[in-house]
Amino acid sequence: MNNFSANYIEAAAIIVFGIGFATLLLQKNLIKKIIGLNIMDTAIFLFLAAKGYIFNRKAPIILNVNEIIHAEQYINPIPTGLVLTGIVVSVSVTAFMLALALKLYEYYGTLDTDKIILMAKGRDG
Repeated sequence: MNNFSANYIEAAAIIVFGIGFATLLLQKNLIKKIIGLNIMDTAIFLFLAAKGYIFNRKAPIILNVNEIIHAEQYINPIPTGLVLTGIVVSVSVTAFMLALALKLYEYYGTLDTDKIILMAKGRDG
């Protein structure tokens, strides 16, 4: 239990990822599946941000160029950059998925994945 209390942010990220994964698997509506994917993305971003943070270190922003500060005093900026890049990609993918869902709704008249699969195979759903 001591590790859980020390890593509560990582545990929360895993729980949120599980909620998104369950939503993705159990829902039949395409919009709800897209929301599940977004929840999973958010959990991954939370996990990366939690792993990139080191307690009692500063952000890698140099205010005074004459002051010599060693690299051990800074937080690693790479996880933050990955999270920001991931958010941009996630927004783009979400917009694309919503556009595809809209076209599927216009063509089939439903967002239920089972009905769409049956109609695509040539059967009447």
